[in-house]
Amino acid sequence: MTKPETKSGAGGALPAVPANYDAPAADLVTEMTGFLSDFSAFQADIKSRLQQQEDRMTHLDRKTISRARPALSTAVEADAPHQKAFNSYLRSGDDDALRGLELEGKALSSSIAAEGGYLVDPQTSDTIRGVLKSTASLRAVANVVNVEATAFEVLVDHTEMGAGWATEAGSATETDTPQIDRIQIPLHELSALPKASQRLLDDSAFDVEGWLATRIADKFASSEAAAFISGDGIDKPKGFLTHTAVDNDIWSWGNLGYIPTGAAGDFASGEAADAIVTLVYSLGAKYRANASFVMNSKTAGAVRKMKDADGRFLWSDGLAAGEPSRLMGYPVLIAEDMPDIADDAFAVAYGDFGAGYTVAERPDLRILRDPFSAKPHVLFYATKRVGGDVSDFAAIKLLKFSVS
Repeated sequence: MTKPETKSGAGGALPAVPANYDAPAADLVTEMTGFLSDFSAFQADIKSRLQQQEDRMTHLDRKTISRARPALSTAVEADAPHQKAFNSYLRSGDDDALRGLELEGKALSSSIAAEGGYLVDPQTSDTIRGVLKSTASLRAVANVVNVEATAFEVLVDHTEMGAGWATEAGSATETDTPQIDRIQIPLHELSALPKASQRLLDDSAFDVEGWLATRIADKFASSEAAAFISGDGIDKPKGFLTHTAVDNDIWSWGNLGYIPTGAAGDFASGEAADAIVTLVYSLGAKYRANASFVMNSKTAGAVRKMKDADGRFLWSDGLAAGEPSRLMGYPVLIAEDMPDIADDAFAVAYGDFGAGYTVAERPDLRILRDPFSAKPHVLFYATKRVGGDVSDFAAIKLLKFSVS
C-alpha cells in the first residue's frame, strides 16, 4: 500500500489520515519514544518548579516564626547549652562542657571554679529567685536591688527643704545646707549544702536541677527571713529590730520609733485597738500609702480578734486567693521570725518597707560539687552574696508591748 498524500487544511491543520491506514511498527516505536522523552522532561521541569516554590515558602515561614518568637523562647534556646553542661556537671562532675562555654564566652559572665563554684544555669537560678520572692520574708515588701560590687550605698537626704511664696520685691529664703546620710549595706555570703547519693544522680528520671533548686531555695529563704528581722550584721544582713528603738515622741534619725501598748506583755485592757490606731498614725502620711504590717502567726491570732468602738473587726481576710489579709485596710505580712507578744517585745512592725529596708544582692548563684567529703553522698555547696539594712529610719514604726 502506498502512503497517502498529506494535504494542508485551512489554517495549517494537521494532515488527514485515512482510518484504515496502518503505520509501520518502526514509525510507531519512534513516535512513542519521542513522546515519552518529552513527557519525562516535562515532569522533571514541573518537579523542579514545585521544589523551588516549596523552598521559598519554607524560607519565608522560618523568617516569620523567627520574627514572631517571644524573647523568652529565644533566651531559653540560647541558655540550652549552659543548662545541658550544668546538668552534666551536677550528675557526674564532668566540667569540660562548662569550661568550654567559658572559653567561648557563653556562660554568662564566667563560670570559674576558683571563685567558689560554677554559675548555675539561668532556669535554676530563676526558680530559686521566684521561691525567695514568694516566701513569707521581708524580701516580699522590701526594696530589692542587684549590685555587682561588695557593698551597696544608699544616700538619704532628710533635710527639710525651705520653701515659701516669693514676691517681686521680697528676698527669697535660702535653703538650708543638705543633711545627707550615707548608709552602706555590705554583702555577705549565704550558703546551703544539700546532698544526694550518686545512685540517685545516675538516675536519668531524677530531676536533679529541680531538686537542687528547691533545697537551696528553702535553706536560703529561712536564713534570709531571720536575718532581715533580727540579724546582727556580723557576716549576715542587719535586721531592722537590731537597731535602737526609742519612744516615738523623742524619735531621731538613726533610731526606730515605737508606740507602747500601755500594758506589759499585752494590749491595754479595754483599749486594745487604740494602740494599733496610734501606731498607724505615728507614721508619716507619705509612707502610709505603701505601708504594711509585719507580725508572726501568734500575734496575728490575737490582733484579728480586735474590734473598733462600733463592734467591727479591724482585721479582714483577703478577698482573692493569694491576696494578703488586711489590718485597718493595710496588708499584713506574716513573718514567723517576728517575736511573740511578751514583756517589752516589739511584736508588731508597721511601715513602708519598700522605702525603709533595702535588700542588696548579687544576681549570680554558684554551685561547687563535692563528691569526697560525705561519701557515698555528693555535697553541693551553693553560695550567693546578699546584704540588708534599714535605709530610711522614718519609714518604720514598732509596737512595744510595755506600759511606756
